[in-house]
Amino acid sequence: MSSRSPLAPDCFPDLPVIAGVTPRVARAGYKPWDRCDLTLITLDPGTSVAGVTTTSKCPSPEVEWCRAALTLGSARALVVNAGNANAFTGNRGRAAVEAISARVAAALHCQPSDVFVASTGVIGVPLPIDKAEAGLDAALAAAPCHWEDAANTIGTTDTFAKGAVTTAIVDGRTVTLVGIIKGSGMIAPDMATMLGFIFTDAAVAPTFLQTALSDANRRSFSCITVDSDTSTSDTVLAFATGKAGNAPIIDVDSPGSDAFCAALRDLCLQLAHLVVRDGEGATKFITIDVTGAQSDQSAHRIALSIANSPLVKTAIAGEDANWGRVVMAVGKAGEPAERDLLSIRFGTTQVAREGLAVEGYDEAPVAAHLKGQNIDIGVDIGLGSGRATVWTCDLTHGYISINADYRS
Repeated sequence: MSSRSPLAPDCFPDLPVIAGVTPRVARAGYKPWDRCDLTLITLDPGTSVAGVTTTSKCPSPEVEWCRAALTLGSARALVVNAGNANAFTGNRGRAAVEAISARVAAALHCQPSDVFVASTGVIGVPLPIDKAEAGLDAALAAAPCHWEDAANTIGTTDTFAKGAVTTAIVDGRTVTLVGIIKGSGMIAPDMATMLGFIFTDAAVAPTFLQTALSDANRRSFSCITVDSDTSTSDTVLAFATGKAGNAPIIDVDSPGSDAFCAALRDLCLQLAHLVVRDGEGATKFITIDVTGAQSDQSAHRIALSIANSPLVKTAIAGEDANWGRVVMAVGKAGEPAERDLLSIRFGTTQVAREGLAVEGYDEAPVAAHLKGQNIDIGVDIGLGSGRATVWTCDLTHGYISINADYRS
């Protein structure tokens, strides 16, 4: 990993073991690096699964495999390859996914469709089957590892391992949810972020787990952006082993369904924020709140227009209170807006109101706010009750340096 992001948390959280979940890592050697790059997580029989995948029209074979497997609702294993996205690789890419699934299924005595596969890294290079199979054999023989090892192994340009934990009371029992995620660049998910995996000991029916994950995704992963680019490989999967012993959550009327959904939303938001905090070259974590839009959907699109604007992001990087760039981003969003109703704030300081700069406003507190690592921008459209929040980071020379030599 490269130098640690200045926005990174102090340390990796203490993530507990989840009953029915066993992570292992190994070195397949997908790139000439001295690190593990294959993660194998085995799951006890009876584990249910849900997932969301990229909206890209050029998805990887792994994404297509997961989509088909998700329709069955059960899982026994997850394999994650780092360093090679195996996307845009035709029949050779599909053959690699099938070979991986078949090898793990044979070892676990399950169906290949119970094995989920995800890959991340360079696009356009077929995943070498021989390296994948050797890596799988090594992982199957390896001792179980800690969550931090797994989180490090799924990373590519990430500068720190990302994990989170939360709990809920369901049917009188404490259930635990743990998640690991990777992502740093090519982040503008319309469904999820690059690769994220959630594990819980709660008993949850696959259909309800899917409903809960889709809702959590809408409020978290689909509200972050680093660079406006949606990956070919974006996948978030949630696995529920049922080992907590609660009565299975099958619908909204099941005991503890609200508590479980709230915990899942909290976990997803924690993970989503970690991805933004590791945005390639990032030095600022930016929260953009849009209110007063005609609808929540309109507010979301306006917020993303601001968050994805290179001019806004570079102004924040330079600690420049150039609110005119925010006006520009609102205007280009293609959503209903009225110039003479628009208001903008940086931090708690109102800088523009009803289409004009606030007369005599003091820029000193705004300048002080922009020198911090956590930046808040508020925009009121003045048309309705629609609101949305989006999280992003600034755009620095570091982003260019990382991506100019990504394949080297």
